[in-house]
Amino acid sequence: MEDQATMQVLAKRYPKNCLLTVMDRYLAVVRNMEQVVMIPSLLRDMQLSAHGHQAQAGASDLYSYFTMLKAIRTDVEHGPLPRQEWRAKAAGGKANGAETEAGETEEAEEERVSGQLDLEAQLHLHFASLHHILTHLTLKAEEVTRRYQEKTGQAM
Repeated sequence: MEDQATMQVLAKRYPKNCLLTVMDRYLAVVRNMEQVVMIPSLLRDMQLSAHGHQAQAGASDLYSYFTMLKAIRTDVEHGPLPRQEWRAKAAGGKANGAETEAGETEEAEEERVSGQLDLEAQLHLHFASLHHILTHLTLKAEEVTRRYQEKTGQAM
C-alpha cells in the first residue's frame, strides 16, 4: 500500500525536496493510513515507538496521532482556518472580550515586528520548518499504519 502512496506522489514529478512533493507524500500516506485503519479504536493505548524503542510514559497513543494526522491533512488540503477561528478552536471556543482584545494587540505587535524583518529570511525559516514538520508527520502516519497492520495481522 505504501507503494501506491509513493506512486501518487511520483506521478506529479516535482523535484524530490520540493515542498509540493513533501505535501503530496504526506497527503498520500495519511489517505493510505485512513484506508488501512478500519477500526481506529484499536489504536487506543498503543504507544508510538521512538526508533525501535518504547515511547515514554505519558506520551500520546496511536489513536491521538491518528486523529491529529487526519486533522492536519484537512488543513493541508483545504488551507488553514482564518486566524480568529483558529484562536477560538485553540482556546476551545471560550475566548472572552478581554482575551480577544489582548490577542488583537499582540497580533498588531507581531505584524509590526514581522514587517521589520527580512521577508526572504522569514519565508526560508517557515519553509524549512514546514518541510521538516511534514516529513516528520509523514513518518508518524507510516508508523501508525504499520503498527495497526501488525496488531490486526494484515500483510505488510
